Amino acid sequence: MSEQTIRLTQFSHGAGCGCKIAPQVLEQIVHTTSPMAVNPKLLVGNESKDDAAVYDMGNGSALITTTDFFMPIVDDPFDFGRIAAANAISDVYAMGGDPIVAIAILGWPVEKLPADIAARVLEGGRAICAEAGIPLAGGHSIDSPEPIFGLSVNGLVDIRNLKQNNTAREGDLLFITKPLGVGVLSTAQKRGELLPEHYDAMVKQLTTLNKIGASLGNIPGVTAMTDITGFGLMGHLIEMAEGSGLTAQLFYNSIPVLEGVRDYLAKRIVPDATYRNWNSYSNKVAFEKGVNVMEAFSLLPDPQTNGGLLFSVSPNAMDEVVGLLQSKGMDKFIEPIGKLEEKGEKLVRVSA
Repeated sequence: MSEQTIRLTQFSHGAGCGCKIAPQVLEQIVHTTSPMAVNPKLLVGNESKDDAAVYDMGNGSALITTTDFFMPIVDDPFDFGRIAAANAISDVYAMGGDPIVAIAILGWPVEKLPADIAARVLEGGRAICAEAGIPLAGGHSIDSPEPIFGLSVNGLVDIRNLKQNNTAREGDLLFITKPLGVGVLSTAQKRGELLPEHYDAMVKQLTTLNKIGASLGNIPGVTAMTDITGFGLMGHLIEMAEGSGLTAQLFYNSIPVLEGVRDYLAKRIVPDATYRNWNSYSNKVAFEKGVNVMEAFSLLPDPQTNGGLLFSVSPNAMDEVVGLLQSKGMDKFIEPIGKLEEKGEKLVRVSA
């Protein structure tokens, strides 16, 4: 088989972050009755549902450590490597930090797919690491039933700039840095229905690093931050609201969506993970009059791979945040998509 005739997505049952275990099931897996060892230097660990672990280095800075990997979301091996690498590095940016080094995680069905295809995946990973300014310094590989690729990444952050997902405050405004819909587009691709122009836009978003997270970390008025991945915008917003002891009001009509996504939704092209996500947290959400509930059901739980950052901002820091976004050419994301309020009956209220 040549690289051109191989469709990597046909060798995986899931696609990108859409293969993540549903939130409800994950809670059962990680739940433990064993006492957790207390380590005062562990600033962020298993006690919260954050993007990475954070360890105090004792000199005013902290080590951020994370790992992320998944099965192919695109057929091109080089692009698959780039996407998986960008997605893994995003966890460091989501904590307000800068990545410093990565190692690779590779699972490969050696009896089904040639080794040179795996080499192309690794090359894609190296390309994104180079773009992030870090070395891909090693890794580990296994013979697996499905192709898997990702990274373990370490980063650094000044402790004063550390951002967590459970530190939002009442009255904060909510922003995101990428449009929704890559789960829908990747499902359309797997079904052979994705148009070329939508494929190009999807790959561009999937391979764009969330570097702005390190800059947002420098702004004290950015009170909480996370990245939007396999649980969808709704799932990660619920984590933020619940962890902060608040309710989030989501302005549905203000949420940016990738071009073409609504056309595929009209054809009922929706990832299976969307339903799993929604079933895990639907009892925590209320929809208000004027919202297109059927569309929102498909978009808000849509699993994002290397999705944008979701962050909360104190109103007095609005000008600084908007100025930063504009300086990075991100004018499409200067409008808030929601706000945080006193905790109510539901964790998220979706309004028009």
